[in-house]
Amino acid sequence: MSKASSSAGSTRSNKISRRPFVARLMEQRNGALIVPGLGSPTWDTFASGDTPECLYSWGGMGLAVSTALGIALAQPKKRVTCITGDGEIMMGIGTLAVVADQAPGNLSILVLDNESFGETGRQTGLTSNKADLTAVARGFGIAHTMAVTSEGEVDALADFLFHKPGPCLAVAKIALTEDPWQLPEKNGAAIARRFRIALGIEQA
Repeated sequence: MSKASSSAGSTRSNKISRRPFVARLMEQRNGALIVPGLGSPTWDTFASGDTPECLYSWGGMGLAVSTALGIALAQPKKRVTCITGDGEIMMGIGTLAVVADQAPGNLSILVLDNESFGETGRQTGLTSNKADLTAVARGFGIAHTMAVTSEGEVDALADFLFHKPGPCLAVAKIALTEDPWQLPEKNGAAIARRFRIALGIEQA
């Protein structure tokens, strides 16, 4: 059941298969701008179908939420969704306090939580036991949170991320998987430029 969670724990999850789950979400993004975090969130969003409305990240671990916040404040008429991982959000956890303080109504955050530090060796992550990111978000002042533990909740999650007034944060408990790498180009300037063109603030 989708709800604001009060405790973490992988025993409540069926460990969602991340790549098809993200693909189904992206099919329902309704024109939202997507800011994926470093590593797997970027590979997943790119694999679901490349679009210039995705601002892919290279080498900026811990900055996905702050980047999405800046875009949401600069583009208040656009829905902005950050898709990040549990390890990355832990690196910039204080950003959630700024998100709550600024309270952009067009910003949503999805944490793909595999309870592991997947990009650095698959060490056991902090969310595998006691750390509860939805509780942390509410403690910072983000009133709307959602915990997702089954693939059948994808439609409810899409509605939450792409339509619910923000700021809001969801955590989806996903499996630690070996998905084929599908990488966007590594030219950060080119990625940023095509994103600005998609927003209509720069000419092609």
